[in-house]
Amino acid sequence: MKLKSSLARTVLIAFLAQLCFGAAFAQQKVAPAKVRIPQFHFEKYKLSNGLEVILLEDHRLPLTAVNIWYHVGPANELPGRTGFAHLFEHMMFEGSEHVGEKAHFKYLEAAGASEINGTTDFDRTNYFETLPSNELEKALWLESDRMGFLLQTLDDAKLANQRDVVRNERRQSGEGQPYGLVEEGVFHLLYPKQHPYYANVIGSHADIEAARINDVRNFFKQYYTPNNATLVIVGDIDKAKSKQLVEKYFGPIPSGPPVPKITATTPAITSERRATITDKVELPRVYMAWITDPIFTEGDANATLAASILGGGKSSRLYKELVYKQQIAQDVTAFEYPLRLGSILWVQATCKPGVKPEALESAMNEQLDLLRKQGPTQAELERARNITESQNIRALERLGGFGGLADRLNQYNQFTGDPGYLPKDIAHYDAATTQSIQRLFQTKLANSARVVAYGVPGDKVVNDVPKTKEAEKFTMPTPTAKEVAFEKAQAWRSTPPSPAPASALMLPVPQKFKLENGLTVYVVENHALPVVSADLAILSGSEANPPDRPGLAAFTATMLEQGTSSRSAAQIADSTDQIGADLNVGSSVDDISLRISSLSSNTAPALDLISDLAQHPAFAPEEIERVRGIQLTSVLQQADQPNAIGTKVLRRVLYGDSNPYGYLEDGTEKSLKALQRDDVERFWKEGFTPGNSVLVLSGDLNESEARQLAQKYFGSWSGGPHLAQPFKVDAEMSRSLVLVDKPQSPQSVLRVGEIGLPRSSPDYVPVEVMNTMLGGLFSSRINMNLREKHGYTYGAFSRWEFRRQAGPFAAGASVRTDVTAPALKELLYELNRIRTEPLSADEIAMAKSAVARSLPGEFESTGRTARTISQLFLYDLPDDYYRTLPSKIENVSSDEVQRVTMQYIDPAKMSIVIVGDKAKIESGIKELNLGDFQMRDLQGDPVTRAAAGGS
Repeated sequence: MKLKSSLARTVLIAFLAQLCFGAAFAQQKVAPAKVRIPQFHFEKYKLSNGLEVILLEDHRLPLTAVNIWYHVGPANELPGRTGFAHLFEHMMFEGSEHVGEKAHFKYLEAAGASEINGTTDFDRTNYFETLPSNELEKALWLESDRMGFLLQTLDDAKLANQRDVVRNERRQSGEGQPYGLVEEGVFHLLYPKQHPYYANVIGSHADIEAARINDVRNFFKQYYTPNNATLVIVGDIDKAKSKQLVEKYFGPIPSGPPVPKITATTPAITSERRATITDKVELPRVYMAWITDPIFTEGDANATLAASILGGGKSSRLYKELVYKQQIAQDVTAFEYPLRLGSILWVQATCKPGVKPEALESAMNEQLDLLRKQGPTQAELERARNITESQNIRALERLGGFGGLADRLNQYNQFTGDPGYLPKDIAHYDAATTQSIQRLFQTKLANSARVVAYGVPGDKVVNDVPKTKEAEKFTMPTPTAKEVAFEKAQAWRSTPPSPAPASALMLPVPQKFKLENGLTVYVVENHALPVVSADLAILSGSEANPPDRPGLAAFTATMLEQGTSSRSAAQIADSTDQIGADLNVGSSVDDISLRISSLSSNTAPALDLISDLAQHPAFAPEEIERVRGIQLTSVLQQADQPNAIGTKVLRRVLYGDSNPYGYLEDGTEKSLKALQRDDVERFWKEGFTPGNSVLVLSGDLNESEARQLAQKYFGSWSGGPHLAQPFKVDAEMSRSLVLVDKPQSPQSVLRVGEIGLPRSSPDYVPVEVMNTMLGGLFSSRINMNLREKHGYTYGAFSRWEFRRQAGPFAAGASVRTDVTAPALKELLYELNRIRTEPLSADEIAMAKSAVARSLPGEFESTGRTARTISQLFLYDLPDDYYRTLPSKIENVSSDEVQRVTMQYIDPAKMSIVIVGDKAKIESGIKELNLGDFQMRDLQGDPVTRAAAGGS
């Protein structure tokens, strides 16, 4: 149910020196590893019906992650029935017998779940939620009811609705994305047509539309059974009580039939396969892919390291040679995608303007040949190991804290049968040598064993099929006497469980101090993982751009990584990867931020790195020209992304051409070409002062250590005691209707918006409560209408972008082309309805609970904590703001919600932007009689005016 089903690999866990996960882990020495490796302190057992259960206690936060894997994916599907596993991912959220129709999300969102989703990959389907620990029983009630009682309510109407939703997902996340058709074509080259990995995980339009209710019901009976599932519970639990609850809710569900073994095999590629595939893209892209060893094998580990060495980051071979040195590639990446029937080593590189894909492929081949002849250096191998080790430990946080750990236990269990497989997994990485990597390039990664695809500009050829016109005639089967007796015995499930007593919600109040030079420092201790995240935020974002220099802040931020007085760009990349750090430098409207996360043992070199970048940038002329080329190409590529176009044009319409809020961060072609080194240096000198900045340190360090580190690396930073003042925003609005022509687009992007309010507004909290039910949740009015009721879209939303001045409000969706007009009509209907039909008491209670009780999720990882705490400085909030925020949310009244609704939601003054195929959607838009509309191009510039009819 993700907004985008991912084919990217789930990063493997790796080892870390002297790691301790609090009470959740025990240390273990495993030869031949050089360091002590953590061992998961879990308990695994099996119910009588075959359900595997894995429990792990960790009382760091009052949160619990519930994660269930069904051992079914496209690998279990038959030709002509592709996409069934993914379709069922959606069907499982449609409501079961005792939960009610479309109520799954509502229960969890009202309970304050910070994470709710389901995903499908080739070898498995998973469902998960992270929620307050006192709501564990509710999560088990929901998961068990859809496992045991889904078919009682699964009818043809629900299937028809979700067929529409899934096909919209395919259009949005596949066909509507640049190079989406090309990437699907790579899989078609890798596998024969009858292979289960050949088709997209989502399936083909034809197979999705051909799915019938009995096919779907039979698929559920075969695979969605206790004996084909594993349930993992991690977090603030009592294992004994958890066992009782698991038995109560899952124990009565009968076991299913034996699960058929997967018989498919993956034939080797013995000669190079090639294809050229057209798509509506601005630039050609080269893809290479090889089939490698299955997941969690020694060969898979070698391929992971090989991908990192080849194209895993800025210190990799391909990046340094193609992007940095030769400057013939806009971007390059390589990764290992681990799978049961053979993994995939995937490489892709996008051509710079004017570069032919043949030339780019030739340069890629040169680096591959060098690795085959010479192998990687020992330094490259060690760097790849360090990156993998550090990234994988930190991935536990990025995947959602407890939720990431729960998912990893399930992953190890599915593919190895051992949730505690970590030491053996690590041993595979430890065993890698430069010789073993070289052999891999010579054998598995030979040219004769690969596929090569060019994605080139041209027509977008989509194999869509018409929607079924006639409704399927289906009669719910009459239950047998045994089934009737079982249903009667389980009638107690109709009463939702009440929450247990809640643990105290104590959100962190950071320790705070200032250096003599004026730098504000916040510290949040968290010793659960040996990880420290730092966020250096400077109040000098794109709001400080001169009117004729949109993109200057983003350009300056990018330049910080391109060299200092003591490090070149390549040395910065090598230094980052050598300590296994994750460095991100970027700009927002409000600030430029330098964020770095590393193992706590590398905190000092990590801070040394970002302090050097912030205080001593070189702004070398040759680097400015190189970055100018990259940024200009990024602006060019925005034309490939309909959602980016919709956002860009709406901002231009709302704020005009002379307001910094009217542009995306990258700026425009005109401004980037005019930008000079003096502009960059002046922007840096004016904004980058300690008094204009905040350093947030979160993780495995204390205040004393933080003081010493801050003083050492930032104490000599000089600059006046300057705090940047935001500009003023004119909030006067009137209706505009804009159409942007995007021929052959499989969907239309809708954006309806107006100028909102600043983050400092006293109405921030009631507006957040109101918007939560308008379009902020899955269960919100807008999403339930456009997605669940009508099947127009994969997801619809509304949101405020809160900034130092009044940022934009926008509501929207990507909808299939043939329903553009009716979808826009429904979107406007909901924006009007919230004024005429105020949120009910139940809706407001749900919104308040969802907002307040999900707050702990903002502090579930060190990186997220650091960014959250930085908001205190950026928006001048009190140090105890988050500690007191839950009570402020709870005290929001119905009258306040209605007041802010009437004050800030006014569809009559909202501007409308539609990005889509004009030839197919113009007449329908005119029939809505919303007024005259103007045409704008992909950059947001007016091109023509045309009457839309009406007034």
